[in-house]
Amino acid sequence: ATVSIRHTHHNIINIYICTSNHPLFCLFVDGSDYSEVLPDSFPSAPAEPLPEFQSEPEDAFIVKNRPVKLSCKAAPATQIYFKCNGEWVNQNDHVTRESLDQITGLVVREVDISVSRTQVEELFGLEDYWCQCVAWSSAVSTYEKLSNFEQEPLGREVRLEQEVLLQCRPPEGIPPAEVEWLKNEDLIDPTQDSNFLMTVDHDLIIKQARLSDTANYTCVARNVVAKRRSSTATLIVYVSGGWSSWTEWSECNARCGRGWQRRTRSCTNPAPLNGGAFCEGPPFQRVTCTTLCPVDGGWTEWAKWSACGTECTHWRSRECQAPPPRNGGRHCIGSIMESKNCTEGLCARSESHALDSGAGVAVYAGLVGALLLCVILVLCVGILAYRRSCSHLHGDITDSSSALTAAFHPGNYKPPRQDNPHLLHPSAPPDLTASAGTFRGPLFSSLQQSTLDSHHKIPMTNSPLLDPLPGLKIKVYDSSTMSSVELPAGPGSSDGEIMSLKTVGSGTRDHYGHTLPGEPGHSASATLGCLGGRLAIPNTGVSLLVPPGTIPQGKFYEMYLIINKWEKTTLPSEGGQTVLSPVVSCGPSGMLLSRPVILTLPHCAQLEPPDWSLTLKTQTNQAWEEVLTVGEESLSSPCYLQVEEQNCHVLMEQLGTYGLVGQSVPPQPACKRLQLALFAPRAPCLSLDYSLRVYCIHDTPHALKEVLELERSLGGVLLEDPKPLLFKDSYHNLRLSIHDIPHSHWRSKLLAKYQEIPFYHIWSGSQRPLHCTFSLERGSLAVSQLSCKICVRQVEGEGQIFQLHTDIQETLPPHSPLPAGGTCLPSSQVGPYAFRLPASIRQKICASLDAPSARGCDWRLLAHSLGFDRYLNYFATKPSPTGVLLDLWEACHQGDADLVSLATALEEMGKSEVLVVMTTDGDC
Repeated sequence: ATVSIRHTHHNIINIYICTSNHPLFCLFVDGSDYSEVLPDSFPSAPAEPLPEFQSEPEDAFIVKNRPVKLSCKAAPATQIYFKCNGEWVNQNDHVTRESLDQITGLVVREVDISVSRTQVEELFGLEDYWCQCVAWSSAVSTYEKLSNFEQEPLGREVRLEQEVLLQCRPPEGIPPAEVEWLKNEDLIDPTQDSNFLMTVDHDLIIKQARLSDTANYTCVARNVVAKRRSSTATLIVYVSGGWSSWTEWSECNARCGRGWQRRTRSCTNPAPLNGGAFCEGPPFQRVTCTTLCPVDGGWTEWAKWSACGTECTHWRSRECQAPPPRNGGRHCIGSIMESKNCTEGLCARSESHALDSGAGVAVYAGLVGALLLCVILVLCVGILAYRRSCSHLHGDITDSSSALTAAFHPGNYKPPRQDNPHLLHPSAPPDLTASAGTFRGPLFSSLQQSTLDSHHKIPMTNSPLLDPLPGLKIKVYDSSTMSSVELPAGPGSSDGEIMSLKTVGSGTRDHYGHTLPGEPGHSASATLGCLGGRLAIPNTGVSLLVPPGTIPQGKFYEMYLIINKWEKTTLPSEGGQTVLSPVVSCGPSGMLLSRPVILTLPHCAQLEPPDWSLTLKTQTNQAWEEVLTVGEESLSSPCYLQVEEQNCHVLMEQLGTYGLVGQSVPPQPACKRLQLALFAPRAPCLSLDYSLRVYCIHDTPHALKEVLELERSLGGVLLEDPKPLLFKDSYHNLRLSIHDIPHSHWRSKLLAKYQEIPFYHIWSGSQRPLHCTFSLERGSLAVSQLSCKICVRQVEGEGQIFQLHTDIQETLPPHSPLPAGGTCLPSSQVGPYAFRLPASIRQKICASLDAPSARGCDWRLLAHSLGFDRYLNYFATKPSPTGVLLDLWEACHQGDADLVSLATALEEMGKSEVLVVMTTDGDC
């Protein structure tokens, strides 16, 4: 009998096993560990000892023309030969030696053959070349060891309920091999599961593929000599997605005129599973619609006066028919009828009527007397209260210089005595040692109260005491808003300008009575005036810079900044476009701006290499319109877009709702920067079930903040810092899989080898936040240690790996990649505190660079040095191009506030006189 194991190698002789025959059984010596052994006893015992191989042939390589020598030795053996590729080697090619074992006395036979390169290449070509060593004893019965499989099962991906055929051709052997199938190492019994069928050719048929049939299948062949396992075939049963029913058409998005209606459907009937195809076709449909515009009603002309009646009056009427209200329009405001005296007080009356009138006069006289008495009592009370308040006020204004400088005096400072006769003398000049007073804490509320008090306190600003202080500036600080307000104090100031300070104190409504929308954490607001300021939403990267002079002198507006929620917002992307930034609203809309404001938006576009077409869009009447495409600016462009690696800065003069979208520019696909965040339930875990959630979000601070807030509400914790991932516009899905689970203590509930997030969901940004859940189950509550590996990658793209080692019972400290509250920018900064560059330095830089220079050393060179020279015509149309450049520089450096870059640019331009000013007046 012969036994061999074959391997396919060109020019390699593979010789593995030497075999000996005996009348009852054959013993193998090949170094392999076989679990199957022969019976311990047989009907009759052999007459001589069992044969054993004392040496076996080994694998060898043919080097050039040197033949390979194969040797084999067995004892006891009557004959021993080689058989190569199923043919016996010629007896003359054998070199046989016979000897006697000195210890056992058995006959030992040893044989050698030589195999040349010519035999391998010319006789057998590129096929397998294998040799066997065959030894005989005095026996006639033989067994043959199994060789390799002639055909092994192949892995497949099949759809649900499809018939599956897994083929298996076992190796030849004596006796013939018995075949069985394993499913995930468990024996398949067709009698127990009728969905399986085994044919006479040893093939396995699955009549209707089920999701539970997703597994690893192995064909096993065995006889009394050996056991062979085929390679494992992985069968994946997938489910292709199907569309759900269409929803009802939405309402027309236009309140008046032409608009859109929308309806949607989802790929959930069924949802794609195990790599099944996503639904073909769009998830939404749009049709045009027309809404009748509301028409407000209008009054007709008044009718003619009626005839004069007995009551000395006549009437006239009008109707709300010019035009009548239609389609929900407002009804006319005002009265439908009007009356007046028609005799100009000369109407004649009868005596009885005169008597009645006299009685009526007496009654009215009594009422008027009672009313006068009440007024006198109220005046008395008011005079007493007025005297008390005047005595307090007299103590406050006895010394105007002390009042203005009180906040600067040390704690032991004593005010002058009130009985000083020179304090209010008009010829005595006031103390002008301090031209401005700084009020902190309670003084701010007292200043507010003074402006909100009765009118008799307001004329203090025009009193002779303050006349010698032209242009008086009073800085008002508040611990919550850090606002600064400039009070006009010259002769040209009006009470209306002073009373506008009430807006700063209230801080709830702007001049339009607009109530601030938004919610904490996703919005910011502040009351701003001509000094400007900055609004910033913490930990989102979204901010709005209002430069000084943007709001006209004497006006105050309550400005706001809001990040719109995705589920309540129509996305600005269309076709192959993708959303790259949060959708942000700033307002109030419609306010007049004297110079551009700068809106800063974080984005997730990978700008290197430049494969993007970036477009800024704005929302008008629920519809998105293109404002500007980068690289296609013209003199009519209303905005300027400065795009940096992680942020874009929009210079605009019209407040509203904005968003940044992008599209790939052929031939190379563009890439979006994503973040992968891994979350787990908060410890301790009291259940056997345990889940790991992997989120795929935009690489922007706002997107990460949104997911952290969501997981905090669900009781989840972030296990480690998010990992970056570049996602290509290649129409390939994002694949997630879990590996290296300790199966002795944990079991994965996932039937498939991996999960996938469709490409369209990630690229369009229509569904947020996107995540996959890996559900695990531990063997007992005593198991607390979990270690595994989670792989996330785009098919044919980049990927990341999470190495997880955690104790699910150990309470971990809260982990957040966001900066702590003390390090982030405040939500609002008002006045000079919002800007890094002092006003005096700004004015001198503008005066030095605004004027054109023949050598080109003007604002254009500054724009080139700062990297703001992509479209200089935008700045050239502004009254002060340098001022707009400095505003943009302030917005780009709001986090670091680095004056070095600006100073370096000015030094390279040769503006040494400006550098001297920055050194003396600034904080360089």
